[in-house]
Amino acid sequence: MSVHVVDKCLMVGDRTPHQARRVSDDAWVVSYLRGRMLTTEQAAAAIQAADTVALMNDLAAHVGLTALEAIGLAVNERPWEKALPRQLLGGRHRR
Repeated sequence: MSVHVVDKCLMVGDRTPHQARRVSDDAWVVSYLRGRMLTTEQAAAAIQAADTVALMNDLAAHVGLTALEAIGLAVNERPWEKALPRQLLGGRHRR
């Protein structure tokens, strides 16, 4: 995921239809944050966040969840107390 700046006045991401538009020297507005003025760094972070949400939608769909459901469960559910022994994982660490 990366942010692309087009003609020094538009930021777009790889996965999201959201955009940031430059409105002055270091002021940007982002399509999903209407009414807020952001710095260049903040606007780039906002586009990266939107790209991450698009990725989360894709990943969550693979397990039958929405992105909001997957994020909510990952944040609120407690992990197992101990890591599983390597023998149960087939001798390899899986990510």
